[in-house]
Amino acid sequence: MDRMIYVAMTGAREAMRAQALVAHNIANAGTTGFRAVRHTVEAQAIAGPGLATRVNPVTLPDTWNSASGTMIQTGRQLDVAVQGEGWIAVQDAEGREAYTRAGNLRINAAGLLETAGGQLVKGSGGPVSIPAFEELYIGNDGQISIVPQGQTPESLAVIERIKLVNPPAAQMIATGNGLYRMADDSEAAADATITIASGQLESSNVNATAALVEMIELARSYDMQVRAMNSADENAAAAARLIRTGG
Repeated sequence: MDRMIYVAMTGAREAMRAQALVAHNIANAGTTGFRAVRHTVEAQAIAGPGLATRVNPVTLPDTWNSASGTMIQTGRQLDVAVQGEGWIAVQDAEGREAYTRAGNLRINAAGLLETAGGQLVKGSGGPVSIPAFEELYIGNDGQISIVPQGQTPESLAVIERIKLVNPPAAQMIATGNGLYRMADDSEAAADATITIASGQLESSNVNATAALVEMIELARSYDMQVRAMNSADENAAAAARLIRTGG
């Protein structure tokens, strides 16, 4: 009976973990550039005596849905959306390079370009600094140009280029808050083939309806595992009574 309880317990644990990820996806259905996270498990046969059909769920690293979200026209000069594959390089709270699809950018009080989440956007030489300007333009290749404050349009000057990367998804891990980084803590090389569109944002790729259906299915799976644990407990109690009676 202890084996039955263990198998049911591990199944319930994975169902709870999957529910937490689905809830996280639903909560970010409206988050710019968010990629839905997938809970991944693998069935592993239990060695030893017993039926060959007994398996335990083994947790694998979480993956994510790589499909792009819907492109939304905003017309705002600091909104950018990666076209196709690729990522915007930013600096996370720990000072490490991370990657995001969230292109709703802004300029902070220090004149640094950052995401709506507060991560500094990286250029070719570190965080992008934006001088005072009359007009600002972001090109399809990530190049940032400005008309300096007090100058005419003929004074257009290139100041920096947003670092755009496209490392293999298998080499990346999700770190939360819509951020990703290289699994080995390295920094991906800039990729000149990645393009962005100014005045657009990429929506989350979470399908809220499908996520709600998945949440219901996971709740049923959890209930089934709990019933299995209860059955194992009842069987163990009945076996104990038989032993006491026989004694």
